[in-house]
Amino acid sequence: MNQSSNNLPSDNSPSDKSPSDKSPSENQSSETKASTFSASFTLDKAHYNECYSQSSTLEHNRKTYFKANILTVFGLFILLFTPVNPYAAWFVIALGILETVSVYYHQPWWVVRQMLSKASGSTVNLTIDEQGILTESFHVNNRILWTDVTFVTETELGYVIGFSLGKTAMGKDIASKSYISKSCLSEDAIAFIVEKKADILVS
Repeated sequence: MNQSSNNLPSDNSPSDKSPSDKSPSENQSSETKASTFSASFTLDKAHYNECYSQSSTLEHNRKTYFKANILTVFGLFILLFTPVNPYAAWFVIALGILETVSVYYHQPWWVVRQMLSKASGSTVNLTIDEQGILTESFHVNNRILWTDVTFVTETELGYVIGFSLGKTAMGKDIASKSYISKSCLSEDAIAFIVEKKADILVS
């Protein structure tokens, strides 16, 4: 991602003002520009695979397959040790097998679902500034405010942004997360996110 820049060609004649003579409003404008970063990326298969691999917390262990194993064992028990219709037993066994497959192939299944969505293939414009993170496309416009961000986790290829969507009627936080790939970020944008991450840890 390239940092947005509105710099105009400077005149060859020397400026009448030294940097120290600039008005506060001019200095503030320069700081605002320096803290705004823009980029764009495409919601394609490569992006979805990276998004999943870098942000998913799913682990393939016994706990993950517990539900599938219970369904399969229960189905076998019904089939072998009860007079219940075998079709009911095979149905439960099939549910267990389906659960196992859905967990084992969770990433490709998730990617396929995203590829079938109407947003797939569209270009997303990303803006990162002092207010937060803005993503804009033909289908979705979304802003994450830094004040709502609960954590920023750096991964090998990007950043996982955790944020709050508000509270439920019971007062419980509604947590969500988003992923930003480093591949579309400039060095300045990365440094800015790292700075915000430090601020969030302090607060």
